[in-house]
Amino acid sequence: MNKIIYLLICIFFNTSAVFAIQDTFVEETLCGKNLEPPLTHTVYNYQSTEKIPVIIQSCKKIKSEKDVSEGSLISMKVYSDVEYKGEIIIPKDTILTAKIETTVPSGMNGIPASIIIGSFDIPNIDTNKLTYSYEIVGQDRSLWVYPLKWALTILPPTGSLTNFIFGGHAKLNTKKKIKLYYYPDWI
Repeated sequence: MNKIIYLLICIFFNTSAVFAIQDTFVEETLCGKNLEPPLTHTVYNYQSTEKIPVIIQSCKKIKSEKDVSEGSLISMKVYSDVEYKGEIIIPKDTILTAKIETTVPSGMNGIPASIIIGSFDIPNIDTNKLTYSYEIVGQDRSLWVYPLKWALTILPPTGSLTNFIFGGHAKLNTKKKIKLYYYPDWI
């Protein structure tokens, strides 16, 4: 019984000390500073589901294993005229820029590489009304590596040898057509 009371007293004093330290930390770091709320998009209307396909192609070949870095800009071109209500809003061969948002290298056990392209900037088109991103994924070899790994676990060291089988690289050829969607009624 005494041990329980002693334990409860220790817990009480330790938690009160933690709260006192936390309060002084908050006072020292936050009090007296003007904190601005994060920017939020409060005026929006995404009720319309009308979308117009925008087909684009890369101007140069992109590979995940060569000089692809996050944040770099790439140029792309519009494959065909984009029409809305009988009017051409994006003419064919219009050059646009996009940003490589994320790159993921190929991993062990057949996990593929991927490149996420986003921030499409088409002249005279609001970027908030476009599909945000497009992902290019390499060959997924894990679908046959994992069954092979489990089949080889009978012989202890051989199952772990499949760890060194890497997934495929992500590639974007100049002939590959990428379909984005433009939502003209979004605010």
